[in-house]
Amino acid sequence: MPIVRMNHAVLFVRDAAKTASFYRDVLGFRDAFGMEDALFMQAPGSKNDHDIAFFSVGETAAQSAAGRETVGLYHIAWEVESLRDLRDYREKLEAAGKLTGATDHGSTKSLYGSDPDGLEFEIMWPVPEHLLKDGERDARATIKRLDLDKEIARFGLDTKATA
Repeated sequence: MPIVRMNHAVLFVRDAAKTASFYRDVLGFRDAFGMEDALFMQAPGSKNDHDIAFFSVGETAAQSAAGRETVGLYHIAWEVESLRDLRDYREKLEAAGKLTGATDHGSTKSLYGSDPDGLEFEIMWPVPEHLLKDGERDARATIKRLDLDKEIARFGLDTKATA
């Protein structure tokens, strides 16, 4: 039987409670359960037992060198249903000072942010297949800065990713 989807991610962070607070307050995640020095959370639209967990390793932990000096995870991507959702997350990330980028990949529209430990994540909206123009299906061929307002004008605020 093949793998069908990613279920959850577990991150080592300096302070699980501080990181969970960010995910709760800025991204809308909800608490699932906890244990000593670890917190487990669900994404806002998820029915999973948990989608992400944070394990505290202490405030003296060094910054991650993944991608610069060591191998490691680059980012986790969270999918949203509509450009309205993406716009709302842009506002929340900007207000928190945690928006680090916005990219148009042609077939997906993405925001990038970082958590309190500087670990990067992506929030993305996949363009419904039937709305893609020629040349937009290959995300590698169309990487450019995201003009979210232009994309909202093109696709509308409430077009569902799974339409």
